[in-house]
Amino acid sequence: MTMFLALKEIRHEKLRYGLIVGMIVLVSYLVFVLSGLAYGLAQQNTQAISSWQASKIVLNSDANDSLSQSLLTKKTTDKAKLTQHEAYLGQAGVVAKAKGQAKLSAQFLGISQQQFIYRRVKVTSGHKPVTNRQIMVDDSFKTNGYHLGDRVTLNSTDTTYKIVGFTHNAKLSVAPVIYGTLGTWRTLSHVTSDFQANGIVTERASFQPKVAGLSTLTMGQFINKLPGYSAQNTTFTFMIGFLMIIAMVVIAVFLYILTLQKLPNYAVLRAQGIPAKVLVTTTLSQAMLLVVGGLVLGAALTLATVLALPAGVPMGFNIPLLAGVTGGILLTGLVGALIPVKVILNVDPVSVIGG
Repeated sequence: MTMFLALKEIRHEKLRYGLIVGMIVLVSYLVFVLSGLAYGLAQQNTQAISSWQASKIVLNSDANDSLSQSLLTKKTTDKAKLTQHEAYLGQAGVVAKAKGQAKLSAQFLGISQQQFIYRRVKVTSGHKPVTNRQIMVDDSFKTNGYHLGDRVTLNSTDTTYKIVGFTHNAKLSVAPVIYGTLGTWRTLSHVTSDFQANGIVTERASFQPKVAGLSTLTMGQFINKLPGYSAQNTTFTFMIGFLMIIAMVVIAVFLYILTLQKLPNYAVLRAQGIPAKVLVTTTLSQAMLLVVGGLVLGAALTLATVLALPAGVPMGFNIPLLAGVTGGILLTGLVGALIPVKVILNVDPVSVIGG
């Protein structure tokens, strides 16, 4: 009965309820798009790191938890007693340029062929670098006109490096990744052969080298220290939270006004013996129908936006995240619908009809 009353009233007041649905569509659309952008940007900060499936990273203790500011000498790394579960990693910010192509800012990562990071990196076309003059690059280079076999200069050096392979979703701090050798990393970083790498990455959670001057971080701690990563996620979280609060307030205001306008109807129903519980359940059912309808339309609009966006826009979706956002909007809609319930419970048929 409650669902029948809810649907009947929505059909009767199409414009009023249509406005509420329209507002929910816009709010849910904004929340979905912001969630997608937040997740997509977060992925572009950490895609390369996630592909290694590593557990910890070891840096110089004076590097302020920054890979690029850390330098490890061979004397120090020899004391760390590495196994097949550890890998050296060198990082250098570079600008890549090929003849006839646009310049691209990128992160060069030097790795060793004998270690696990090299094995974990997936190749989409071509092959992995095997010499100091070969590189493998993220697929975004391909979308910018680069091809297998292109000769690329890195920074202002005259040395050219041949693109021998492409890899998918290799981003670090939003920049595309270029994989090469540790020898090339030393050249680009202008360090001597006395330096082994910027850091040591391990897939062992128990790895803890007891060597003076080294600091060990979990990958979660390291990722949170990436420039702008935590600030970006916090900003998006607050924006999404505020949108949900706005949705709750607007739903509550609309339903409260509608409830006041329908007090004579409620009074007649109460005088006919309809329990207040039925009227309250009807109001809540209406709210859920409106919110679910708005969510479905908002999701459809989001899907259309994703299909229309260019490939360069960092939009990504995660099922648990989407479920949480959807549940949050449903919850705020329910809370907003509970606000006018007190008016319904306190309606007095005599005073309303008599007035």
